[in-house]
Amino acid sequence: MNWSSLYSARRTGDPERKDANPDHIRTSFLRDYDRIIFASAFRRLQNKTQVFPLPGPVFVHNRLTHSLEVASVGRSLGKWVGDELAKKYKNEDEYFTEFYKYELPSVIAAACLAHDIGNPPFGHSGEDAIRTYFTQLEGDEKKILEGSLTPNQLKDLEKFEGNSNAFRVLTNSFNENEPGGYKLTYTTLAAIVKYPSSSSEGFNKSTGLVATKKSGFFDSEMSTYDEIATTLGIPRKEGFAHVYARHPFVYLTEAADDICYRVIDLEDAHRLHIVSLEKIKALFLPFFDGGTEYNALSYVEKKLANINDDNQKVQFIRAKWIGLMIEKLSGIFMEKEEELLAGTLEGDLMKYLPARESALIDEINKFSVSHVYNYKSVVEIEIAGYNVIGGLLKEFVHAVLHPNETKSRKVLQVVSNQFPINKGGSLYSNIQSVVDFISGMTDLYAIDLYRKITGITIPEIR
Repeated sequence: MNWSSLYSARRTGDPERKDANPDHIRTSFLRDYDRIIFASAFRRLQNKTQVFPLPGPVFVHNRLTHSLEVASVGRSLGKWVGDELAKKYKNEDEYFTEFYKYELPSVIAAACLAHDIGNPPFGHSGEDAIRTYFTQLEGDEKKILEGSLTPNQLKDLEKFEGNSNAFRVLTNSFNENEPGGYKLTYTTLAAIVKYPSSSSEGFNKSTGLVATKKSGFFDSEMSTYDEIATTLGIPRKEGFAHVYARHPFVYLTEAADDICYRVIDLEDAHRLHIVSLEKIKALFLPFFDGGTEYNALSYVEKKLANINDDNQKVQFIRAKWIGLMIEKLSGIFMEKEEELLAGTLEGDLMKYLPARESALIDEINKFSVSHVYNYKSVVEIEIAGYNVIGGLLKEFVHAVLHPNETKSRKVLQVVSNQFPINKGGSLYSNIQSVVDFISGMTDLYAIDLYRKITGITIPEIR
């Protein structure tokens, strides 16, 4: 791979010959950002769980506020790296310089904005609930699926992945005639796909490849990603049919997410009185040991001493730590340039922090798992997610597999027209429409619909 071919203004759904974008104010990559932020799928993230249950008496992050903050951090990472690349390769043409100096921040911000757009309700437990439902199918329904779907299509369901679903949401037109979904640029889409692998070749850590840790596209969008990879010069991994090297921009999108969730989930936990200020200090202040000027520990402690409110103190620590990590991970990106372009960097940027700082990250991870992600209310909403999503899938998948039953005909009427279910059509497409419908729900809508179709709540006449 080389920096000059890793970006393109070409969009999904574009005809072979298309005039250049005539808008000189909103460039192609700024348009990507705008299209995502005005998308209904993006708006629905405001009622999808990040970690702690929603709504609550104390405002905590949801998927939407998390995505906005990740986009802010991603923009800074893109600006830092873009400036460095423009400076290093100053003999490249004007378009190269313009893209890296001015456009890369928009690309990374847009990719970060959309990175969770495919996540179902109830946080990561929503993904697990979908996987669990399909892997635990038994009897005739299991036989029908195994007899009608290819192994890769079956894996799309049994190993349902929010990353793959994000790529589907952004590129699929669903029940519209215009192709290309949101018609984002190939550049922004490539920067979202963290695990560029099909479902059947993914979920295999034994390969040692980061690409096969999970999956990045479903069977239905495989040809779309193949086209993006060919256009941008992303190489296929040797010995695989549909596993690719990561696009270098993915590392910046991933880094922005890694930075945010490690500190922001703990900030939320502090607001909920789950974690003390002293513990926040113990976890994050050691990163500033040995720093210079504004990142020196003495400077940070002096500023903290002048802040009265504990929440404000945590916010200051969060802001300083994010700034420090942007600087460090951007530097690592440039240090690893050769491996990035060769497609051989098999780990996230945070993995390559110096040993002392890596150990500090491990401490944050361990503490978060034991005291935040396994906190009682977090576990309770995960259990609710299993029951609600599992219950919805049971009703709607049964209806797809047995469409002639009286109840099935009624149940399928509930599915939005945006997600077509065609009697006698492809079973894979019909099942995907059900999963699209359920995974796109907000937490509250999923709970409300579950109560209604199971008879817990009797719907009012409207």
